[in-house]
Amino acid sequence: MKLFKNLLLTSVLILGAMTVNAQSKVAHINTDELVAAMPETKQMQEELKKVVQAYDADFKEQSTALQTKMQKYDKEAPTQTDAENQKRLQEVQDAQRKLQMYQQTAREELQKKEFDLYKPIAERAQKAIDAVAAAKGFDYVIDSTPGKGLVVFKGTDLMADVKTNLGIK
Repeated sequence: MKLFKNLLLTSVLILGAMTVNAQSKVAHINTDELVAAMPETKQMQEELKKVVQAYDADFKEQSTALQTKMQKYDKEAPTQTDAENQKRLQEVQDAQRKLQMYQQTAREELQKKEFDLYKPIAERAQKAIDAVAAAKGFDYVIDSTPGKGLVVFKGTDLMADVKTNLGIK
């Protein structure tokens, strides 16, 4: 009797899933691949590269100046008073903190810049996915990017249609 109930329950669940599947059309797309293929992404990467180079150049300049100052102070230390050496040590420590703060600020500003540049690209991709899904009558579109939680994707892949919608070859 228990076996019969289990078989009946399993049958009902399978039929229910088939009914839901028959009513809903599902497709998938790898959004990371789509965004990477968009020309705006290449422009964003070039712009970010320029910003990184500017921050790197400034950081290297400040770092070199600090190294020079430290070498000078090390050479002059034996001829200076303890009070003067203590003052110079404090000055070097302050410069090191300032350099670390600059590095942290640069990292934060770069992340913000990347987010600001990425947002319109992601929005454009989402609008194209929405448009293609609506045109093809899909109820659900699942992101098939590895690591996004999708295990099996045998449904329709919208990549080619969305790329066409965006004008990407």
